[in-house]
Amino acid sequence: MRKPKALSPITRRILAINLLALGILVAGLLYLGEYRKSLIKTEFAALETQAEMFAGALAEGAVTRRNSSRQQLVKRQTNQIIRRLAQTTSTRARLFEPKGQLIADSRLLLGRIAVEVEALPPPRDSGFLGSLLNLYDRIAKLIVGENDIPLFQEKALQHARDYPEVLKAMTGETTTQIRRGKGRMILSVAVPVQRYKQVLGALMLSKGSEGIDAVLLQVRLDILAVFFVALAITILLSLYLARTIARPILRLSRAAEQVRYGQHRQYTIPDFKGRHDEIGELAAALNEMTEALWQRLDAIERFAADVAHEIKNPLTSLRSAVETASQVTDPEQLRALLAIIRDDVQRLDRLISDISDASRVDAEMSRGETIPVDIGKMLETLADVHQSMAKERNTTIELSIEKELMVLGHESRLGQVFRNLMENAITFSPQQGRIVVTAAQEIPDKKASSSWVRVTVEDQGRGLPPGKEDSIFNRFYTERPETEKFGMHSGLGLSISKQIVEAHNGTIVAENIKTAEGTIIGARFLVHLPGMASPS
Repeated sequence: MRKPKALSPITRRILAINLLALGILVAGLLYLGEYRKSLIKTEFAALETQAEMFAGALAEGAVTRRNSSRQQLVKRQTNQIIRRLAQTTSTRARLFEPKGQLIADSRLLLGRIAVEVEALPPPRDSGFLGSLLNLYDRIAKLIVGENDIPLFQEKALQHARDYPEVLKAMTGETTTQIRRGKGRMILSVAVPVQRYKQVLGALMLSKGSEGIDAVLLQVRLDILAVFFVALAITILLSLYLARTIARPILRLSRAAEQVRYGQHRQYTIPDFKGRHDEIGELAAALNEMTEALWQRLDAIERFAADVAHEIKNPLTSLRSAVETASQVTDPEQLRALLAIIRDDVQRLDRLISDISDASRVDAEMSRGETIPVDIGKMLETLADVHQSMAKERNTTIELSIEKELMVLGHESRLGQVFRNLMENAITFSPQQGRIVVTAAQEIPDKKASSSWVRVTVEDQGRGLPPGKEDSIFNRFYTERPETEKFGMHSGLGLSISKQIVEAHNGTIVAENIKTAEGTIIGARFLVHLPGMASPS
């Protein structure tokens, strides 16, 4: 399972910048909700204090005794006391008798005509700022849950059962309640009016949230001011980042188009080495890709030239033999010419087969699926297969292989590499010679987490021509024993082997085996492949 890639540096910057303003706004709303709760708590405390003072005044000044054991509130005196006390505060006072009937209300001028007195709310701004604040209020109410507060509904004939807090106050308990009104909140506190522990009624003080709303309005304006400043900064920074991203990408796009349609190498991909982000990585990757394409084109051009040169030789020989054969009458000479033609045809067939194989290596390496390959078992199998070929030359193959040498690769192509090395070693080994094949795990450093598999193939032949240790891996390079018939090999075996090993991120080198005096006593091929943990 592929691990999810982390966010790129530019993506993290843009995301952080765009979330900054939103974070400020959300933090402001959360702070506003907590600040609102603290204001409501303070307001309830003040309202409860006022209610207890009102209830104490009523209990002392508006109570009469109907008999020695029963007390009751005097309706006329309660109205006067409540109106007088409510005038000094911005609250509404209502008094309910024990049976639940409303006997006094500071907003009702009781006389022959009942007139309700209510202060008008302040005018609201209907401009852009007012619309913005209204939207802000709706969002804030959703966050703090104000819409869940019950709606205030006042009936024409009020009763204690309309107010749960009043019913609790009748039992001697002080209770608070908050409701939603028209564009504001209504805070109410209900306290019992009692004298000598006898509950004579319930007093409910209610107050609008105009004061709280005025304080919160200023806080909201401050938060909005900070939000707009942060928003302006984030927009400017986003534009700056977009400019630093769009311009380099446009340059890369134009350069890629020029490289695509250009006929030579004067156009290159811009280099952004100073950028340590994905734009710099993209530029570096495009540079590497372009260089790899040019190298591939050069390789194809060289390969085509080499193929034409190598095929031209047997074709020239064929043409000469065919032209001569038409003029020769001697049967012996004719048979010799026919043998030359047959050998040249076989050589052409071998060249074409090897050229086709070499051209398919890269495609197979890129399309084929890699699997774990046990190099030790592969070498043992190849050694068994080549034993008969080695016996024909009185040569022995000795193995020294560690167990469970695993690499990740293409099994058939890796087998082609080691088969070619063994065949070359057998071909160049003298009579009664010895071929040693070793395979072992190699750890470059004790601290390294990865290991390598090293395979060596040694023979006791005449060795490599001095100075040609690297040239033998070139295409169509041939250096065969004198006893071997000319044209039996195409010179592509070691070149294909190197191509396969490098496709597996490995290396292959050749060297001579020398004595202490510097005498060449054989050749050695070393193959290094990246190892992998053996399957448990």
